[in-house]
Amino acid sequence: MKIDGVEVKVINLENFTEEEAKNYVDYVRERTNEPLKSIEVKMCDDGKVDVNYQLQGEKFERIRRITGYLTGDLNSWNNAKRSEEHERVKHDVPA
Repeated sequence: MKIDGVEVKVINLENFTEEEAKNYVDYVRERTNEPLKSIEVKMCDDGKVDVNYQLQGEKFERIRRITGYLTGDLNSWNNAKRSEEHERVKHDVPA
């Protein structure tokens, strides 16, 4: 079921209501500032309820420092700067 834009998956819980799902969504939202993607509510063998949640990923742009400039991509660079970037020595980091 979907509650307020969050996918809620219920495992091993009979008669689980939307009101209970909303309470779990609210509970997790109170404890994190990140937007929620999904919540899984599962009844364990020991009688406890296990709540797992997944946050939505933040979109980001990779920023690099190349030849004294901060840039996300090279689209706005002229041919001379692109050539300079292409010819520079690139170092590998050992694993």
